[in-house]
Amino acid sequence: MDTYLNPSRFIDSDHPAVVEFAEKHRGSSTDPRDQAVSLYYAVREAVRYNPYTFSRDPQTLSASYALGAGESYCVPKATLLAACARHCAIPARIGLADVRNHLSTPRLIELLKSDVFAMHGYTELYLQGRWVKATPAFNQQLCELFDVPPLDFDGIHDSVFHPFNRQGQRSMEYVVDHGQFPDVPEDFFFAHLEKCYPHLFAEPLPVLLGDMQSDLSRR
Repeated sequence: MDTYLNPSRFIDSDHPAVVEFAEKHRGSSTDPRDQAVSLYYAVREAVRYNPYTFSRDPQTLSASYALGAGESYCVPKATLLAACARHCAIPARIGLADVRNHLSTPRLIELLKSDVFAMHGYTELYLQGRWVKATPAFNQQLCELFDVPPLDFDGIHDSVFHPFNRQGQRSMEYVVDHGQFPDVPEDFFFAHLEKCYPHLFAEPLPVLLGDMQSDLSRR
């Protein structure tokens, strides 16, 4: 279990900024589950979801980078939650999956040339003797624009993307679950993304300028 408690390259739970953030948002309870719930909501809202921040620079996968940037996509947000949990002595790891997104924006689908989001990231936290999934990716404001209820987390039940929006339209479905890892598996992560989106790995890298919330506001 030490593997899931110690700092790692991307889950840099010993980074001063991560330590400060975790201490600020762990709450007053000494119960690990209460702390995990408090950290989940803090990460979900403090770092705005923006998939256009993707970069081939591995450093952008780290928890401290996402926290400093204030916006990121699902994987760095998952590493941030994992890092905060580890600082609070809660075992944590990263999960990766390919998901089909039915409520993406036309601009993002055009960029990816697919409605499948490869290497979607989530966090698993070890609470009360078992692993529980937590997905802090989408902040509340973005969910409102998608007309999807924001994901809640109680530290007991898995928190994954809701399959339907408020109108009953299919929202997101998991296609392939790649499993869980003690840290982001850099080589596998980028190799699979290149296989799914070879055009994003052309030289030079296409400039991914955009903002998900702006895309949705224009719909």
